[in-house]
Amino acid sequence: MMPIIQIEMLEGRTLEQKRKLVQSVTKAVVESVNCPPERVRIIIREMTKDNFAEGGKLESEK
Repeated sequence: MMPIIQIEMLEGRTLEQKRKLVQSVTKAVVESVNCPPERVRIIIREMTKDNFAEGGKLESEK
């Protein structure tokens, strides 16, 4: 079994924040589905604030 986790978020996080995120997500997956950490795959997709809207307004215009 190879869990593949996709995370979509706005750009702007530091490398250290992403490192902590993947460590925490990996730990949660390992504990939840009982698989070895080296089998957990994580894809981070970052989008610009011009490509995300909430409530009819682009994030870049808030």
